[in-house]
Amino acid sequence: MIQFYYSTFSQKIAKQNTFRLNFLYTMQYAQSIERLRRIMDELREQCPWDKKQTIHTLQPQTLEEVYELSDTIVNENWQGLKEELGDLLLHIMFYSKIGSEQQHFTFDDVVAGVCNKLINRHPHIYGNVKVENDTDVKQNWEKIKQQEGKKSVLSGVPPSMPALIKALRLQEKTKQVGFEWENTTQVKDKVEEEMQELYEAVEQGSHKEIEEEFGDVLFALINYARFVNVDPERALERTNKKFIRRFQQVEDMAGAQGKSLHDMTLWEMDALWDKVKELETKGETK
Repeated sequence: MIQFYYSTFSQKIAKQNTFRLNFLYTMQYAQSIERLRRIMDELREQCPWDKKQTIHTLQPQTLEEVYELSDTIVNENWQGLKEELGDLLLHIMFYSKIGSEQQHFTFDDVVAGVCNKLINRHPHIYGNVKVENDTDVKQNWEKIKQQEGKKSVLSGVPPSMPALIKALRLQEKTKQVGFEWENTTQVKDKVEEEMQELYEAVEQGSHKEIEEEFGDVLFALINYARFVNVDPERALERTNKKFIRRFQQVEDMAGAQGKSLHDMTLWEMDALWDKVKELETKGETK
């Protein structure tokens, strides 16, 4: 009996400690947000640069921050990711401050809006809807968006989104309503079909047709990437980084030989390129 009471008492103390820790964490979080809000208010009132900013002047800086955030993700730079998320949070607070000044919305409105959206679009968590997998969740998400007033399953794709990412999102969106190839072989055949049409357009010499067919090839390749579980944006960026690394090593090799790339033939540069690839295979490059 004593052991039972001791165990119950210990559980009660543990629950109380957990409650205290959660409470302290919540208070620290709230205080941090309030601190950022207060700093934003002070900067907007006192700093000449911050006072001049509008949603339009902030836009290019926000895009820059998003790209910097993307770089930290690609490089798995967790410390950098934390810093860039902070910068992005600052921008969200900044836009909200301007929205509040013009009596459109506040930061609290922004938070409430996304909370309400998440609850409404997750009826399998906050309602009685049953799902079997993540595909069901995505399909429900798109159905709910249309119930909310979206006229097209593609309406959530921003027109200004970079073309490669936009193509991927368009394909992911239409997949949710069943507009999708059945297997990888069909997609592979489509890629080959589009490549042949591109070659024919090149032979005909019409720049407009070549551009159109080239776009079709890229779209088909992005679709193929989806079917083989490859992120085409990440794959292309890895190739960009590889090209930069190898070319800079070619420059270093040429410099070590007392040569400038401007004075070398393509065949000489290509020989150095092959040497870099060979060293990479052996694990001897920087």
